[in-house]
Amino acid sequence: MSDKRGGSPSSKRPGGKPDEKRLWTQGGAPARGNRDARQRETPEDRDPFGIRSVRTFHEAPEIPEDVTPKQLDRIALNELKTLSKENAEGVARHLVMAARLIENDPELAHSHAISAARRAGRIGVVRETLAITAYATGDYALALRELRTYRRITGRDDQLPMMVDCERGLERADRALELGRSVSRASLAVPVQVELAIAMSGARLDLGQADAALVELEIAQLDPSTAYSFSPALFAAYGVVLEELGRNAEAQVWFERADVAADALDADDGADDTIEVVEEELAWEELMNVDEELTNVEDELIVETGSAFDGTGSAFDGTKLNDER
Repeated sequence: MSDKRGGSPSSKRPGGKPDEKRLWTQGGAPARGNRDARQRETPEDRDPFGIRSVRTFHEAPEIPEDVTPKQLDRIALNELKTLSKENAEGVARHLVMAARLIENDPELAHSHAISAARRAGRIGVVRETLAITAYATGDYALALRELRTYRRITGRDDQLPMMVDCERGLERADRALELGRSVSRASLAVPVQVELAIAMSGARLDLGQADAALVELEIAQLDPSTAYSFSPALFAAYGVVLEELGRNAEAQVWFERADVAADALDADDGADDTIEVVEEELAWEELMNVDEELTNVEDELIVETGSAFDGTGSAFDGTKLNDER
């Protein structure tokens, strides 16, 4: 008689039936003849942040030698300090390239963002960058998925306007409006409130609701006497909706106001103020040891969240305009 230790579960064993199929309950104990038992456990979710979404085959693009981690925004750089030094440097350089290429070559920028996500998929700024580059290439489904992941990791709603726009890109205007209403406007920074108003207005236009689209834009920041960083886009969006309503003369006025605001902001950026700048070469370890004040800057100022695509946070100062209209 042969010994079939290690044989198949269907072999005859004491207390069992010939050719009986062995099943396993949730606790891992054998359960013969139990129809409700499952052959395998429900697999544990080992990927709660959706890392596998960027794990398809990918060849990392080359990075020029002159690109260094120090060129990355300091708030974004601070998020990488949980990584090893070598990995943080590589991720930072890919993020720098993504920011450098986003306007002229979004596909290549996206490739750099994928490379960064493969190395640091649980870092908020990395998933945010991947989402932004996906949005720039027109892959709204991927952008929306990555923005949701970014939101879960960070708990921030600062990219809500882009999420709304992604729903619009997927031709789901109703869902875009629902998403935009899911967060209190008062909880958002002022520039994000304005971006959300523009996105919500666009969703209304998608549904043919031009009157409602105009109402979405009639917010406190629609002030032609002062120009903020968001004013040109807001004024232009208001003009577009007026045009949709056939109010062309009014639309032209707001288009002109958008141009005036943009010119004023450009002139303000190019002011002749003399500023003394002292540069000090810092070691990588010093760069990663960002002050706690920088981490908590949002508690003291109305700022934009640091990312690979913008500078460090700063208060939003408006530029007064001379508008005689």
